[in-house]
Amino acid sequence: MDNKRRNFLKVAGISTLAGLGGTAVIDRLVTGSTSVRAAAAADHGSNQGELSTGHEGRPDPSTKRYGMVIDIKKFQQDPSLGGRVVAACHSVHNVPQFPDKKDEIKWIWMTNFENAFPDSPNLYLDEATESHQLPLLCNHCDKPPCVRACPTKATFRNKDGVVMMDFHRCIGCRFCMAACPYGSRSFNWREPAPFVKNLNKDFPRRMRGVVEKCSFCAERIGLGQQPACVEACGDSKAMVFGNLNDPESEIRKLLKEHHTIQRNPALGTLPSVFYIV
Repeated sequence: MDNKRRNFLKVAGISTLAGLGGTAVIDRLVTGSTSVRAAAAADHGSNQGELSTGHEGRPDPSTKRYGMVIDIKKFQQDPSLGGRVVAACHSVHNVPQFPDKKDEIKWIWMTNFENAFPDSPNLYLDEATESHQLPLLCNHCDKPPCVRACPTKATFRNKDGVVMMDFHRCIGCRFCMAACPYGSRSFNWREPAPFVKNLNKDFPRRMRGVVEKCSFCAERIGLGQQPACVEACGDSKAMVFGNLNDPESEIRKLLKEHHTIQRNPALGTLPSVFYIV
């Protein structure tokens, strides 16, 4: 999208929101009115927030819903895994490395347990949990508020339940960032191209003024490959990716065998990322 069209859409969108009541309209976008849901479902070949993918009722084995299980203990046992998964993801997706922390772009990042799970406070964390970090990424929610909030359908949910970004549709309004309760989206305040160290020509570059985030490596899934972060973990099984709707898949077997937690499940977004604790 050229700058003239992007600027026009920004001004037109903001002006319209202001004329209709500003905050009230944005609140409706985030909470998902009937008209917004209908519009969101009409594009990109998916039902977006209405896919029947297994969180509610019985999963349909004829459909796919991709998810991930992350074993926190394995990241504690091998702290080098964190750096490897971040480097692999950011290298494959041309994520810029800005020198100023305030401009940081994150698809996957490492943080402390208490930052990841503020709804599960513990005054006496065990030493391993307190002293090590764990990876965070987009949760690819079953009911993603970011999808409902996007006025141009630049963010959408594909047929496999993966929440995607269409960089060409993004007008930089950042409604999706405001709607995401997990802080999983980043905004390009600067031109990213000069800060990409090793350009991957097989993945699209972004421009200043667009939002980006983890895509579960949808481009790799389509080729029958694993996400870059999962591949970087090697045989450790610290991250396992698969179809949640398949009862015989490795990820479903892990979920049967281990107690897992999710990030702030009380919000009702139904995340597709699970953590073994």
